[in-house]
Amino acid sequence: MTRALRRAALALAATLCAGAAQAQISDDVVKIGVLSDMSAAQADSTGPGSVTAARMAVEDFGGTVLGKRIEVVSADHQNKPDIGSNIVRQWLELQQVDVVADVPTSSVALAVQNLTRERDRLFLNSSAGSSDLSGPACSPNAIHWTYDTYSLANGTAGPLVQQGATSWYFVTADYAFGHALERDTGQAVARAGGKVIGSVRHPMGMADFSSALLQAQSSGAKVIALADPVGDTATAAKQAGEFGIQQQGQKLVGLLIDVVDLRAIGLETAQGMLLTTSFYWDRDDETRAFAQRFLKRHGRMPTQFQAGVYSSISNYLKAVQAAGTDSAKAVIARMRETPVNDFYAKNGRVREDGRMVHEMYLMQVKAPAESKGEWDLLKPIATIPGDRAFRPIEAGNCPYIGKAG
Repeated sequence: MTRALRRAALALAATLCAGAAQAQISDDVVKIGVLSDMSAAQADSTGPGSVTAARMAVEDFGGTVLGKRIEVVSADHQNKPDIGSNIVRQWLELQQVDVVADVPTSSVALAVQNLTRERDRLFLNSSAGSSDLSGPACSPNAIHWTYDTYSLANGTAGPLVQQGATSWYFVTADYAFGHALERDTGQAVARAGGKVIGSVRHPMGMADFSSALLQAQSSGAKVIALADPVGDTATAAKQAGEFGIQQQGQKLVGLLIDVVDLRAIGLETAQGMLLTTSFYWDRDDETRAFAQRFLKRHGRMPTQFQAGVYSSISNYLKAVQAAGTDSAKAVIARMRETPVNDFYAKNGRVREDGRMVHEMYLMQVKAPAESKGEWDLLKPIATIPGDRAFRPIEAGNCPYIGKAG
């Protein structure tokens, strides 16, 4: 074969390989469904901002993958598992959505996780927190990206107990996330040598926390822990400030709280509060650069959930590109093989149980005099390595360990 013919043959082979790779994109489009709370208590922390983050990730990737268009669709699950399930079922069966992202509210996420597993699609969970999602309810098709109840509990409870805050009382949202957060935090308190002396449960989205807070206050516990989703935490914390709970000597702990809620609560009320988070916009130059871009688009600094949406989708698209297909099994296998290195996480890794392991950060709310602007709300206390922040894989009881893929 002449050199010219050899070059022509190689070029043809490359073209055929590229065409084969492109042919592996189902329906000639990679479709991402962002399912979120668009109108209720968690909308400011997830919701429209999560859609913005998803679109930014797609735009930064170039808008196409393997020569095929990337599309983002979105919907409001209204924090109801039946509504969320119906939306996702239609997405998967009628609209050929390839991956579902975000999904605050653990009860909704558990339902979505079942559907995506049954229909062999991917689930990138950024905003639901129950550690059961990478434990007994784990899925070979799901990645728990941002945080979970174990990491929140482990990061906050241990240091507080060591500081002498040895008795705890919980104000807990009465659904899957609140139950898991109370359970995991109670276990962390006990491991550190403290004790839980009681709890009171309330419906999600409650407007008046006075009865629950008075019960917690009368318990005499050194710590009143809000095992609530964002939104509820902000409401309860504001009302706790009106009751003067912290001024009277009890510590108020928001186990899940973010910059949007803190800005709404105000530093006067929240100052000194400890919290654990996976992301803070002012951590370093990379986080600040992303945050400023997001602020220009959305009008608010990104929460950890919204940053997690961007990161999870960006890494998903890289995996589609590397795998040459949007097949769920091939893409998730590639995501397990590839470390996560971006503004959100350094040397993160996706475990077989679906947990993305990365550093978490213990932060403290600044006093008003320490803040230099409306979003300057937190100061770092400690960095928690991923292997310490998240539950060991062997302790999670994930039934797919050794069977995934």
